[in-house]
Amino acid sequence: MELVVARIGRPHGVKGEVTVEVRTDSPQERFATGNRLITDRDNPSELVVSAARVHAGTWLLTFQGVLNRDQAEELRGVMLSSEVDIDAGSEDGSFHVAELIGCQVIDSGQELGEVDEVISLPGQDLLSVKTTQGERLIPMVKEFIVEIDRESKRITVHLPEGMLDG
Repeated sequence: MELVVARIGRPHGVKGEVTVEVRTDSPQERFATGNRLITDRDNPSELVVSAARVHAGTWLLTFQGVLNRDQAEELRGVMLSSEVDIDAGSEDGSFHVAELIGCQVIDSGQELGEVDEVISLPGQDLLSVKTTQGERLIPMVKEFIVEIDRESKRITVHLPEGMLDG
């Protein structure tokens, strides 16, 4: 599955290095030297990592063929994706956030809606669910999430009465 792993930020220095906004839980693996990252643009359609490092808490990447600040500036805002085997190393009950998008949410046998987005917050993630009444947010905590069935694309929840009233 192709997943977004980063967004290119501003150039860093004059030799083509760029900052990246990390969107993966495995940056060391995704940004390893020699990895090919798919861009959301046609030219270039992919970039090959030639160096990666962390400076003051920010990931800095250098790509083959990007040799100066002007070339790095042209990449600002580019989304980077990688082919990820979401089943590799999975344990029972584990899932990848991308697998939740499009899942039907069921509470007490009643369909509430479809997961439109997963919002990551410091305390917990939230499921953004499209319902007939509009967007509803459900905290991803054990008290509310009963089961996540990856195969059936179904999330069973048990919510307190009135929680989704808006």
